[in-house]
Amino acid sequence: MFKQLDFMAVGDMVTDAFIRLQDASVNCDVNRERCELCVPFAEKIPYEFVEIIKAVGNSANAAVSAARLGLSSALVSDIGNDQNGKDCVTELKRNHVSTRYVSFHRGMETNYHYVLWFEDERTILVKHQEYKYKFPGIKPPKWIYLSSLASNSFEYHLEIDAYLKKHPSVKLGFQPGTFQMKLGYEKLKELYVRTELFFCNVEEAKRILGIRNEHIEIKELLSKMHACGPRIVCITDGPKGAYAYDGTDAWFMPPYPDPKPPFERTGAGDAFASTVCAALALGKNLETALMWGPINSMSVVQQVGAQKGLLTQKALEEFLAKAPEDYKPKKM
Repeated sequence: MFKQLDFMAVGDMVTDAFIRLQDASVNCDVNRERCELCVPFAEKIPYEFVEIIKAVGNSANAAVSAARLGLSSALVSDIGNDQNGKDCVTELKRNHVSTRYVSFHRGMETNYHYVLWFEDERTILVKHQEYKYKFPGIKPPKWIYLSSLASNSFEYHLEIDAYLKKHPSVKLGFQPGTFQMKLGYEKLKELYVRTELFFCNVEEAKRILGIRNEHIEIKELLSKMHACGPRIVCITDGPKGAYAYDGTDAWFMPPYPDPKPPFERTGAGDAFASTVCAALALGKNLETALMWGPINSMSVVQQVGAQKGLLTQKALEEFLAKAPEDYKPKKM
């Protein structure tokens, strides 16, 4: 008998090689809106160590997050038929994520990114392989979580949209990646309208909406993003916290207090987004889901990479029980 999946993430998977730099500097403009990582040119640059982490990327991170929180989870992704791809599949299985819908492409490489890690931030050198995407015939899960795909994936998005139209009971979580934001709202309008739960950060929201340079209040940004179609919009603002709007009420969610300074920030946004989505999939209300998200973000930035710090539901609820009294969503 078919058992319906709780959570199916869709998007590219990658191996991250974290290179810990020691001889570098950061130069910023006056407003710190644009900063540059600087290293000596044409010299040998020492580094502390390299840590290689398999089976990551926005969607893979979300699939692992959902599995840790107790949902039945799977990943729809495309990889090469190299050893790197096989290792990624092994890592997903180790994290209890179904790999039934991971497609191998003969003669192609699996995505491999280099992460230049300096202090608690990272600069990522990315290269997405252009696979021939084809959405698999799958029994409808409760949730689909769509995120980053390569620049040749526009037609694939149309396939996903057609699948969602055919299965109206499936709820969509959408955390757009770089290419999806470059496509713009109009080309992906049907997906925005179909979205139950939408995630991006402040700068990404401005990019999607075509807002350049001018100041905009967060409530207006939430409203404009909501007008694009998603039923619930979540916009993060880094260590300042996050905001949510469901068309009626708007909330500010403060961050969970860090037990110590962040070690490495990769995956904090993925942890927040996937955890809020997983909480809703588990039947929690939005305000509770917003309290869950920052806890996983806090835990992730204490480790290297996007997945080591992802918590089980039991561990997350233990942190929640110890939260400060004012750790709750505040209506705006």
